[in-house]
Amino acid sequence: MEESVFIAVVLPVSLIIIMIGLGMSLSIRDFRRVVQFPRAAFVGLGSQLLVLPPVGFALAHLFGLPAAWAVGLMLIAACPGGPTSNLITFVARGDTALSITLTALSSVVTVVTIPLILALSIAHFGVEAHAIRSPVGEIVLQIVAITAIPVALGLAVRHFRPGVADRLRGVVRAASAAIFLLVLAAVIVDQRQVLFDHFVALSGVTAALNVATMGLGFLIARLFLLDLRQSVTISIESGIQNGTLAIVIAMSILGAGEMAVPAGVYSLLMFVSGGLVMAYFGLVRAPGELEGEGVEAEVTPAGG
Repeated sequence: MEESVFIAVVLPVSLIIIMIGLGMSLSIRDFRRVVQFPRAAFVGLGSQLLVLPPVGFALAHLFGLPAAWAVGLMLIAACPGGPTSNLITFVARGDTALSITLTALSSVVTVVTIPLILALSIAHFGVEAHAIRSPVGEIVLQIVAITAIPVALGLAVRHFRPGVADRLRGVVRAASAAIFLLVLAAVIVDQRQVLFDHFVALSGVTAALNVATMGLGFLIARLFLLDLRQSVTISIESGIQNGTLAIVIAMSILGAGEMAVPAGVYSLLMFVSGGLVMAYFGLVRAPGELEGEGVEAEVTPAGG
């Protein structure tokens, strides 16, 4: 795939805007909840960090994916949740505060874990060195530059200029949604022939990753005796990953457009599962079953 201004500049800048918006939606209180309610936070984070990569690894082998696609699948499994998971949790009447807390935690931790999982995956699946643009050290620095630094900037705006953050929140949220659709469309256009030729194979493995991790997240939460709202939240955070981040890393940092294809298919399919979860818990399930439970009800002030 030839280099282009869109891949080299527009994609990273787009992700930076999304991550700044994510940072402005967070607060120091989101991190303090880890101390206040450690069980739900650590169960959710553990489900994301310890369950997703092994499931992705197993599915890559089970479906016999080519090396580039296998690494692309592992990249999805390594990515944190994002604004989409927060939105789905809110509509599904899950524990939104817990969702935001998990997004904040995973966005910080995965700055370290994504390069590690990428390096191990590239070595294990035998991706040719010339297929990757940057060495691991540069990948770490670039991931920090497009994730951790923008989130920290957004957090700083929220902390020191809360009025500005409040005024910009709606605009940034709308821009983030538009940017996500633009990035997804770019992958579809760039890899349209691959998607057309191999959609069935990729949809099977990406749907399996999505459904399996959502199911395991819910099961793990229930095994640790978390309530229904917290369990729904951890299920969503475990199965709805930041596909935009995976796409940008694959296309702009690794320079390997083929590795972005699983993320593109995954990003399409996760809206199906997310929509079903929102429909069931947000519309079908009796509202009383989900009200009054979870971290959000315990820490959010009345009228806040």
